[in-house]
Amino acid sequence: MAETRVCAVVVNYNAGPLLAELATSLAAQPDLSELIVVDNASSDGSLELLEAAQIRVMPLRVMKNARNRGFAVACNQGAALADGRHLLFINPDCRMAAGALARLTALLQSHPDMGMAGPLILNADGSEQRGCRRYLPDPRRALMRVLGLGKPDAAGRVAGFDLAGTPLPEGPAEVEAISGACMLVRSEAFEELDGWDEGYFLHCEDLDLCMRTRRAGFKVMFVPGAVVSHAQGVSSRRRPVFVLWHKHRGMWRYFSKFQRAASPLWLVALVWFGIWCRFLLLTPVAWLASFGGGHIRGA
Repeated sequence: MAETRVCAVVVNYNAGPLLAELATSLAAQPDLSELIVVDNASSDGSLELLEAAQIRVMPLRVMKNARNRGFAVACNQGAALADGRHLLFINPDCRMAAGALARLTALLQSHPDMGMAGPLILNADGSEQRGCRRYLPDPRRALMRVLGLGKPDAAGRVAGFDLAGTPLPEGPAEVEAISGACMLVRSEAFEELDGWDEGYFLHCEDLDLCMRTRRAGFKVMFVPGAVVSHAQGVSSRRRPVFVLWHKHRGMWRYFSKFQRAASPLWLVALVWFGIWCRFLLLTPVAWLASFGGGHIRGA
């Protein structure tokens, strides 16, 4: 059991009953040895609902932050408490299908050169969720996405960076990036990378971790046989403008960190202008969504 010990780290922020529902689905995963919940100052009673669920199949630890410290910081806090060969980072609005964790774990166990593995993430309607397998973004791919030209063509090729909508591989396949909504990370690789970059508050930190994983010589894998459903954006719908700001701030940090030094000055200026123009254009939509409880499509 020591060889397959997996600790789950969940960052909670006002996820309501979804947190307890996730814990129930995780309790059915035989490879999971511990659940660590890091709460970013929730005020909706989600921790009380988790306690009331009385999920006793696995040890449960809860760390409470006095304020919202962001996703990356909270993930690192949870990982510091974990004692496992692998770390499962999973959002509270996810549900793991039976056997999903076993498939992810088996892959990492049998291939020491693999640093992380991600499942097939599905929307409520059963369609593949955007971002669960993708290329790492660069200015050209980002431009194709903004222009609406990033979708797969008839041959399944994409000009953007999202691979959702292309034919699923028959088995595990190496990709450039997976989604931070659910990823199983080898603890050895995670420690070598010094964890998540805490300079991100929310969004793009998963792309950063994937980039650094690959640069360190580990593979990033997509496992279509492991299925997870994700009610995307449940916590963020309460504050869409706040989320939008940090998403674009994350975009700029990612570009600055990995691509700015090798880019000509005109491209740096263009990227900066494009990111913040996009933020300004989407802000009114986000502001209106805050009144209706909706979320921002295409953000």
